Formats: sequence, structure tokens, C-alpha cells
Amino acid sequence: MRLIRDITNKSGGESASSSLRSVDSYGIFGSAPSDFSDCDCAEDRRRNTHNKSYLSLATSSHSSYCSVMRAETTPLLAPAYKTITSGSTSDSLGPADLSAREILATYKRTFEKSAIPEKKKQSSLVTIFSVWNTIMGSSLLAMAWGVERAGLAAALLLLALMAALCLYTAHLLLRVNHYHGGEGCEVPALCRALLGRSAAAAAHACSLLVLLGATVVYWVLMANFLYYTVNYLVDLRSNSTEYNTTLLCPAYEPMIAADAPQPAAAPYWGLHTTVPFYVALIVFPILNFRNVSFFTKFNSLGTLSVAYLVVFVVCKGAAWGAHVAWRAESYARGDAAALSGMLALSFYIHNIIITIMGNNARQENNGRDLTIAFLLVTITYTLVGAVFYICFPLAKSCISDNILNNFEMHDVMTAVARALLLFQVITVYPLVAYMLRSEAILLLPFKETAWLRVAINLVIVAVCILVACLWPNVGTIIRYTGAVSGLVHVFVLPALLRARSLALRRRLAPGAAVGLAALAMLGVANLVLQFFVN
Repeated sequence: MRLIRDITNKSGGESASSSLRSVDSYGIFGSAPSDFSDCDCAEDRRRNTHNKSYLSLATSSHSSYCSVMRAETTPLLAPAYKTITSGSTSDSLGPADLSAREILATYKRTFEKSAIPEKKKQSSLVTIFSVWNTIMGSSLLAMAWGVERAGLAAALLLLALMAALCLYTAHLLLRVNHYHGGEGCEVPALCRALLGRSAAAAAHACSLLVLLGATVVYWVLMANFLYYTVNYLVDLRSNSTEYNTTLLCPAYEPMIAADAPQPAAAPYWGLHTTVPFYVALIVFPILNFRNVSFFTKFNSLGTLSVAYLVVFVVCKGAAWGAHVAWRAESYARGDAAALSGMLALSFYIHNIIITIMGNNARQENNGRDLTIAFLLVTITYTLVGAVFYICFPLAKSCISDNILNNFEMHDVMTAVARALLLFQVITVYPLVAYMLRSEAILLLPFKETAWLRVAINLVIVAVCILVACLWPNVGTIIRYTGAVSGLVHVFVLPALLRARSLALRRRLAPGAAVGLAALAMLGVANLVLQFFVN
């Protein structure tokens, strides 16, 4: 299905509004009159350059043609990282995170009639930290929980293995794009060119799944942070509470509550009853803004939040010391698949990796820079997850899928972390929901109107409230989202694209075919095992 959108009569703000896209998804919907893509233009350019007698004419005429066609056929959701510069930062909290304010400017330029993508390049250092910033997500809060579910030794092995697999498949996408793509290509475009429309639709659908999972996780976290932050401020003002900074064990709280008398809870203030609705009162009005560029001003909080969480865990670990009983379950446990599913999303960057690495000034260093970036991400995840697990002084089964829940509400460092993350997530959520809404509109057979936007926002909010009230399990949401999206984007599509590329170049050996098939089967196994996690 293709979608035609009148963009010539829209203002700059409207263009940005109608064309904002997720860094987790790339449009496969061009305009009806043409099937040309940037990949097609790249192929035509390569075919035309062999005829020297027509070089000048072919280059000028084809450039003009591709410029016109690009303005017509550039996906409605254009690559987000096309203009990442050394001065840009990206938010770092959510799965499949957001880039800085240059995203919106890029979307505006995409739909100007004479727009030509800028050719700004960045150094290897900026590229490395762009990848690191983009990969880091909310799974950082759940990493210690994943380590506990897998066992320390198995967790360290899985971290290294999943990092290596995700790095390898990301590199495969770069190699396929080198032979069959171009600067404007991304995974859906490559899938459509090499594998057909169904593969492109699958890539697009998994990107939507990642966005939906991100909105749900954000809502659960916002409700959690709002609840405890308000309670802390109320108690701080009333001075009626004896502050206690001991650790908590959320896994056993229901049993403790059943055996001990508890103060009556306020009927209008409950973490899983009323607070998710209060979040809607705060967030829903700003979801209906057509121009969300204001919220990109707070993207630097993403890097600050990651840095604070690392310092938070290191400080707490140093204060506790090591507390590990080296028993068999400390090495490996039967629920290791919970961590592997989560890691499939924690290292998920595949649908935008071509654009990010395409901005590298030294393309010959892409392999090295990508490897360094993945190494930094692995070190960060290992530092937070393993250090918290090793030093946590209570039973390891007490570790929550949000490590802040293991701390008493009046712990000062925890209160600061919750307040910082609450403000950050509130500013990030409208961007993610805006992208999800924009992509959903592409799939609906309706013209975009204010009422349609409000209706889609209501559906998004309703889904988030239901999950926050009935199933607020951040770790479980992340692992299922990661297993499904990872199956398609991390394992299957890179393997199929690589196999098709080798076949077209007559270089597909039997050994390579078997290896790529095994890679795809790993993704299938990772998804199936999620249903057997206790």
C-alpha cells in the first residue's frame, strides 16, 4: 500500500508534524506514481557511470531526476540521524531511543520542494558516542533483574554473546547496504528491493512494536516515579515520618502485607489504581501538540540520567561491599532466556544503523567504530547489572525489574533519581507517542485530521493505563518486545538480506547459507524460550 500526502501547501510546522518519524522505524510508503527509492537511484547511478561518453549528461540529468523523485518518494518518516552533528545529543532512556532536535529540522527539510539532504559528516568519536547514546535505554534499570534471572556467570556470557551477535548482524546490514543500497536506504528499503514488499512490511511492523513497547514502559515508569516522588515531598513537608533508608524486597511485600497490619491506603492515591490516570491528566494534553520541537530541548537529560544511574549503582555497591554466596544458582539458572530476550532490545539499533554510520566521515572505519560503540554499551550494562547483583545485600531474588524499587522512598539518592527520571520521561513520552501516532496514521485509510490524532492518542493512553494498572512488569514487557522485534530486525532480516546479497553476487557458499540459517534460528529459539520463563 502506498500513501499520497499533499505536502506542497503545508507550512514548515505542518510538514514537521506530518512527517515526524521514529528512529526505530523507516517509512516504506512512497508516493503512488513512482516506485523509485534512494536505493534505486543509487543502482542507476552505478549503471550509468560506465559510459564515459554520456557521463556529464547522465550525471546532471539523473541527479536532477533523482532530486525530484526524492522529494516525491522520500518516505514520510525520513531517516532520523541524517543530520547528526558533533553538537547533537540523544535521549537515552527508552528502548530504541530518540535523537536530538536536529531530527525535527531534518523532517522539515525532507518535505520542502527543493530539499536536498545535507552531507554533514561527523568524526569517529562522535559516531561512537552517537551509537552508545542511542542504544542505551530503560533496560538499564532492569539489567540487575536480568542478571538475577540468569545467574551471574550465565549473565556475563549472555551479555558478551548477545553483544557479539547484535554487532555482527548490524555489520551485515552495513555490508548489504554497501552493495545494494545508498545514502538514503534503510532496512525497509533494502528489504523491499531484495526480499519484496512483505519483508519491508515486517520490518515496519516490528518498528511499530518497539514504539508501542516503549510507550507502555514509559507509562509504567512515569506512574512509579510520580507516586514515590509525591509521597517523598509530602512526607518531607510534613516531617511526620521517621526516615528509613533500608533496602526493600518488593517480591515479598505482598506476603509481608498479609501478615502485618498496614495503614489504610488513600482511595484516591494508589500506584496501580489511580496514579496511572493522574499521569494521563499530565501527559494527554501535550500529546495533542502538533509541534513537539520544544521537548527536544531536554534531550541532554538522557545522557545525564545514564551517568547518574551508573554513579548511583557504583556508590551503593561501594557502600554495601560484595555479597555473593557462590552456589550453583549463582552461576546459572533456568530463566536465562529472560535476560536474552531483554538483551535483544537492549542492543537494538539495527533499523537505523545504516543512517548513523553513513554520517561517519571515515567510512573505512565503520567496522572499528561500531565495535567500540558496542563494547562501551556492553561495559555499561555489565557495570550496572553485575555490580548491583554482586553487592546487593539481601536475597538476590529480591532484586526488582526497576532497581529503584529496592530502595526505601526516603533514600536521598533514590529520590533524586526518581525526580530526574520523571521529568525526563515526561519530556520524552510526547516524542515517542507522536512518532507512533504518525506511523499509525500511515496505515489507516483516513485523512489526517485533528479528531483522528486525538482518537489515536486516546487509544495509546488507554493501552498504557491498562498495562500500568493490570500488568506493570517492566522487565517482562521489555523481554517480550525485545524477543519479537529482535527476531525480525536482529536475526532474520539481516540473515535473509545477507543471503540474498551473496546469491545475487554469486558468492553464496553452502557453509555461509548454513551459518545464516543458524543465525535466524537463534532468533526463533530466543522468542520461543520466553514462554517457558517462570
